[in-house]
Amino acid sequence: MKRLLLSLCLFVFMTSYSKAQSLHTIKGRTIDTASTTLLSGTSIAVLNAKDSTLVKFTRAAENGSFELSGIKNGKFILLVSYPKYADFVDHFTLDSTTQVKDYGKINLTGMAKILADVIIKGERTAIKIKGDTTEFNASSYSIQPNDKVEDLLKKLPGIQVDKDGKITAQGKTVPKVLVDGEEFFGDDPTLVTKNLRADMVDKVQLYEKSSDQAAFTGVDDGQKTQTINIKLKEDKKTGFFGKVDAGYGTDDFYKGQVLFNRFKGKQKFSVYGTAGNNGTTGLSWQDNNKLGAGSDNMQMSDDGSMWFSYGGGDELESGSYYGEGIPRALTGGAHYDNKWNSDKESINTNYKLGALGIKTTKNTISQNNLPDGIINTNTDENSDRNVFRQKLDATYTIKLDTTSNLKVSIDGTLKNSDNTSTSNSKGFRGNNSMLNSNDQSNSNDGKEQIFNISAFYTKKLKKLGRNYSVNISQKLNQINSTGYLYSDVKYFDESGVKNGGEVTDQFKTNNTRNSILSTNLTYNEPLSKSVALVLNYGFGINDSRSNRKSFNQSSPGNYDVLDAEFSNDFKATQYINQGGAIFNYKKPKTTISFGSKVSAVNFDQLEQLSGQSYKRSFVNWLPQASYQYKFSAQKSFRISYNGNTTQPSVNQLQPVKVNDNPLYQPLGNPDLAPSFDSRFNVNYNSYKVLSQQSIYVGASFGLVNKAIVSNTQTDASGKTIVQSVNLSDKTPINYNIYSSIGRKLKFLFDSSIGLNLNAGGNTSYSYVKSQLSNEVELNRVTTTRFSPSLDINRYKDKSELYINFGPSYNAQIASLQKDRPNKGWGWQGYGGMSFTLPKKIKFRADGEYTYTPKSQAFDTSFEQIIINASITKSFFKKEDLKFTIQGNDLFNQNRGFRRYAYSNIITQTNYNNISRYFMFSLVWDFNKMGGGTPQK
Repeated sequence: MKRLLLSLCLFVFMTSYSKAQSLHTIKGRTIDTASTTLLSGTSIAVLNAKDSTLVKFTRAAENGSFELSGIKNGKFILLVSYPKYADFVDHFTLDSTTQVKDYGKINLTGMAKILADVIIKGERTAIKIKGDTTEFNASSYSIQPNDKVEDLLKKLPGIQVDKDGKITAQGKTVPKVLVDGEEFFGDDPTLVTKNLRADMVDKVQLYEKSSDQAAFTGVDDGQKTQTINIKLKEDKKTGFFGKVDAGYGTDDFYKGQVLFNRFKGKQKFSVYGTAGNNGTTGLSWQDNNKLGAGSDNMQMSDDGSMWFSYGGGDELESGSYYGEGIPRALTGGAHYDNKWNSDKESINTNYKLGALGIKTTKNTISQNNLPDGIINTNTDENSDRNVFRQKLDATYTIKLDTTSNLKVSIDGTLKNSDNTSTSNSKGFRGNNSMLNSNDQSNSNDGKEQIFNISAFYTKKLKKLGRNYSVNISQKLNQINSTGYLYSDVKYFDESGVKNGGEVTDQFKTNNTRNSILSTNLTYNEPLSKSVALVLNYGFGINDSRSNRKSFNQSSPGNYDVLDAEFSNDFKATQYINQGGAIFNYKKPKTTISFGSKVSAVNFDQLEQLSGQSYKRSFVNWLPQASYQYKFSAQKSFRISYNGNTTQPSVNQLQPVKVNDNPLYQPLGNPDLAPSFDSRFNVNYNSYKVLSQQSIYVGASFGLVNKAIVSNTQTDASGKTIVQSVNLSDKTPINYNIYSSIGRKLKFLFDSSIGLNLNAGGNTSYSYVKSQLSNEVELNRVTTTRFSPSLDINRYKDKSELYINFGPSYNAQIASLQKDRPNKGWGWQGYGGMSFTLPKKIKFRADGEYTYTPKSQAFDTSFEQIIINASITKSFFKKEDLKFTIQGNDLFNQNRGFRRYAYSNIITQTNYNNISRYFMFSLVWDFNKMGGGTPQK
């Protein structure tokens, strides 16, 4: 019995001793950072790190000291709070190795001291900094009835919206605008900013959005997009709103727009339609799929993937109007997105259709620099291009469980196009004697079908930071087109007498199909708290076929004789294996990433008409490295390097012979080797919220080893044969510099002033064979541009003013003809203003000035000033009905003009575009969202 009592006492003693050993004490003292004052009464809380529940609580004594005891082992959060001071937060762990955790002095910083970096509150502003996100309280900014999100953004510090709706925030372009975190009409910024009502907005959030892969792994891949997220008020998430806009003007110019939005909680439904010939080609058309159906060209990307591209490289490729020609546009679309099942499932879908037609008349003057002279060519062209497109896309996302997600995207496109053009070109020798002429006409009708589907699966494993993802995609593209080519080329001797010529009259068919299957597996392994290793492997298969036929006439109007020289039937199968390893080191302020990807590519190509086969295999290296240091949420520095192996295109290796221009013919080079591109980037960004001062500096430098350049041979008749070759003894370079500094100045009526510098240049090379000596000479083209500018912006409740102007220097100098460079100083600028008058009348005007000097290459200068103005009268209390009189290009000076240099050719183009007209329009805005009224 005594032994039993002794054992029991020993057990109780050991248990109590062990329990006492597992309990811990936390202590410290709170002090004001600036004045070193002891802060008595400070709240001290210990929270459970897992669920933030309260474990212990106390207040600091008069001397600022505190002590919390009896805390068990585990992971906790220390929260220290004092009125008008920033909170002190620390995550810590207690175990058997730590009996007492002494924080010593805990320095608390007053809110007034950190006003510029943490929070700003005033009578009319409210800005919060939450980590890397800047959040603006929309209710703190005065808006007018029926103002749109674009009008609200103009009032937010650090955000600028130019005359075309382009957004710049804290020195960076914003290409993505979300609504409640979701894409709206397929990530179309102007659909949100120009049509969503400002009185519906609760918060505007500005941040850099990471890629899906980086957001999942937590490893920075450098792919970030400056993003604005529009958070709606809760009472504005139910109801409907929209507008009707119709206008008609002189010279039969017209525009029309209908927009309807129906929101119900997390469901959003929208439809729109537009029509016009005044340069409005839709609310926006951001897709980059090809719309034309012209010549085909097989190309390869840096990782070895190969595709066929189509079209003539004009505005029809993107569906946008860039000012060349007179457009006729009819577009429409619908959008739906929703979340359900406790936000575990969501869908985002869009349908768009569009018809775009552009009639263009243009004149092109080109200077072809040769070793022993020049050839000047003058071309007049008329074209009529039309395209009709329908596109449907949908994205479905589901959270399968707490560790895995699945995202499935699908889209399909149908396109029909018809293009016709006629041109007349005349070539002249340096002494102005006629060299050749070409009268040509083309027509083309095409149909294209595109289908894409992809799945992205992510899975988090038990170890924190360990995860993997799988991405699978399938792309199908098929195009069928038919067309006619007629070309009449004439050659002349120096006395102007015709001494030869050739006529081409053919019917052409083009049928192309491309199928690409690609897979990628990414695995992320945390090697420590700061270091992670990202491994990836991908496999891809690409099956392509391009069947192009040219037929001559056997009798008038009967095109049935195959021209084998300009016909081909390519089949290509490609296999790609790609792997890589990237190391990532990440601390709160420092991020370092380095590694490389490598891809092994094999493909077989067969030209079925001739029976020629061609096999090729190669290895591509893609090294990368980056270093980023974040001084604060609004100040950072980043430097990066990327290397890419660029494989020659199939067209450069074994050309698809095309006689669309008999005076310019390509020739393949089977011995062409890949080039290696190196690019260095440096960026510095700083923004101070309180003073609204922004500084942004960005620079890049690139060089190319074994560059693929053109080797041109122009004979005495002006016919040019071009072949791609590797440059062995020279290294082309290119560089770009952009910097801006801006600040809001109170003494200048609260105006924002900015200084900008946009500069850059490149040195490129090409081989040119002499007409007389048959010697090949190396031509070096040096391009330089330099354009500083001054910005002035002032936005108030009922007025706004913006100005941007400055000089510009541009130079293109070819070593073959140094005495005929294209260089000189010009001027450019734009500006605008608006103000509200009594009786709900608003006046708005904007202008643009351009001056391009004459040069040794071009003996004429170019100068124009374009002024637009409008007067709007609003009706009713909410100003939801507006009548506008608009004048476009009041001085009638808008003339299409551009100059550029490429290889050994300098080109100047003049084209028709929209000039002066006057338009009357009526706009009705309707709104029934939650019964609220616009803020005054």
